[in-house]
Amino acid sequence: MQSKTFNCITLMATTIIRKPASFRLRADLLEKLRSNAVRENRTLNNYVESVLLDYIYNEPNETTMAAIREAMSGRNPNKVYDNVDDMFNDILNEE
Repeated sequence: MQSKTFNCITLMATTIIRKPASFRLRADLLEKLRSNAVRENRTLNNYVESVLLDYIYNEPNETTMAAIREAMSGRNPNKVYDNVDDMFNDILNEE
């Protein structure tokens, strides 16, 4: 029978089980991940886990996705201001 090692963390009556995994990543991607982890004063493992958790569990809703698509398309039906004074004048003079 093969023995397996798991890390467990208990937070407020919730146990999080961590299983070891191995991935092959591009060298430049790994270096960027390491650099970002150092910049945030975190371990590489902790940084990668948090990035993946954020990506998996924080999916934008359909309204946000539509706004992202619209912004990326370059089409903006709203007025674009060159300065804040013009924007406030329009806001204050709305009927």
